[in-house]
Amino acid sequence: MPSVNFKIVWPDGDVGVYYSPSTVIRDHLQSGSYPQDGFRRLCTTALNAASERVRQRFGYACTAANAELEKISDKLDELQARHIHGPVQLAAMDTEGRNLGAGKPAHYSAMVIGAGQAGLAMSYQLKTAGIDHLVLEASGEIAHAWRHERWDSFCLVTPNWQCQLPGFPYQGDDPDGFMVKEDIIEYLESYYAFFKPPVVFHSPVTELKREQGVYHIRSGERRYTCDQVIICCGGYHEPRIPPAADALPPTIKQIHSRDYRNQDQLPEGEVLVVGSAQSGSQIAEDLHLAGRQVHLCVGKAPRVHRRYRGKDVVKWLDDMNYYATTIEEHPDGANAPHATNHYVTGRDGGRDINLRIFAEQGMKLYGRLKQASRDSLSFHDDLAANLDHADEVAARIAASIETYIQQQGIDAPADDNLNSDYLPPEVTQLDLKDVNITSVVWATGFHLNYDWIQLPVLNDEGFPLQKRGISPEPGLYFLGLNWMHTWGSGRFYHVGQDAEFLARAIRKRHRSVGGAACV
Repeated sequence: MPSVNFKIVWPDGDVGVYYSPSTVIRDHLQSGSYPQDGFRRLCTTALNAASERVRQRFGYACTAANAELEKISDKLDELQARHIHGPVQLAAMDTEGRNLGAGKPAHYSAMVIGAGQAGLAMSYQLKTAGIDHLVLEASGEIAHAWRHERWDSFCLVTPNWQCQLPGFPYQGDDPDGFMVKEDIIEYLESYYAFFKPPVVFHSPVTELKREQGVYHIRSGERRYTCDQVIICCGGYHEPRIPPAADALPPTIKQIHSRDYRNQDQLPEGEVLVVGSAQSGSQIAEDLHLAGRQVHLCVGKAPRVHRRYRGKDVVKWLDDMNYYATTIEEHPDGANAPHATNHYVTGRDGGRDINLRIFAEQGMKLYGRLKQASRDSLSFHDDLAANLDHADEVAARIAASIETYIQQQGIDAPADDNLNSDYLPPEVTQLDLKDVNITSVVWATGFHLNYDWIQLPVLNDEGFPLQKRGISPEPGLYFLGLNWMHTWGSGRFYHVGQDAEFLARAIRKRHRSVGGAACV
């Protein structure tokens, strides 16, 4: 009685060869793609039919068919428990136990690396285009970085109406508010549930290379191949901590901003925050509001008003088409992605962060950290210049909005922002025995780490080589980078637009290399 072996490529990348004691299985299953629920039903019908054929011929049911069905059902249950909803590929069917190559890598038309907002947006566009793909996510959950790499009081600095993931724009009742950490997580979880992308969790990519026009991806013991690959890993890979950290006394607790949660995780005493961009200024505010004595090293980050003349500055700039400005049109050009973000906050409905006012309230401000030792800290003599620069940028943005208001003849209320010209004393040397600094928060940014990419798509500093996400390597793309195309490329606002642009390029190449017809 001829039997059939059939190879299944599961949506998490696993590949298995299964057995049917009868060719009757071919009446129910053909090579191709199946939704998981439908595949379970068809396999149940097919293997029960095969077992019945054995019973009819030999007088007893085939336990092997039942065992194979149990293995398939267990695998489908596992995929559902892991929230992996992609299709099952029945790759091949051969008679008489021929070797179907269970160890061969699973192949997809496209692979997405990373399941943050960029990876999810890309998966949505690929699914809409009918392109088979898989999403590999290093962590075990959606919104991992938002859950575990942000402080408790974290919130977006852009209003909710800018949350525009493709097919899933913000639909709440507070469009001008600012999502707090829990809201961001819920937004991404809801997006995941909305279209059920084929995400494989616990799958950090350790190697990406290209051989004979095909991309090869390694994730632990699993291997994949694909025609095209989209890298959606953001730009916050490894904490950057300056060498001064090693010189501080061991009694001082040190953490990076990525690991800060709230003031309760720090020992009692005063806190030094190094860095005054968005993370540093917001963490300094968090500690200041908690009643801690904060010492803040102020860098060259600019600031911006939260509101001006009755409207959020973000809304004014959107009305002025600022966010449609491309990197080619930006005055800083290729340097725009490396510019420091303006500090402001969405906390408690949104407000300015004015370091001069914090200093008036008792926060200690210094210039940039220069050196550290077991008993002292030294600072650059640039506090006044850095505060002036931040104020000048805020004033310049307000002036551009004012020009727009006058040109458009808009009737807007008077500006009611609180300003200060207070200049704290310029301290360039601090003896640690004169203060009670017991902890340091390093808000000093991140390094990129794309060491796993074995292709010439990075510059000498390790930054991706790309133009609107398209790399020099055919079929390789980046998505979700800061200023990849516009200001919103690295944010919820425009990442969907960039994903749609890349999907068109991917679809065009998919057709040119002989991919299946898109639906």
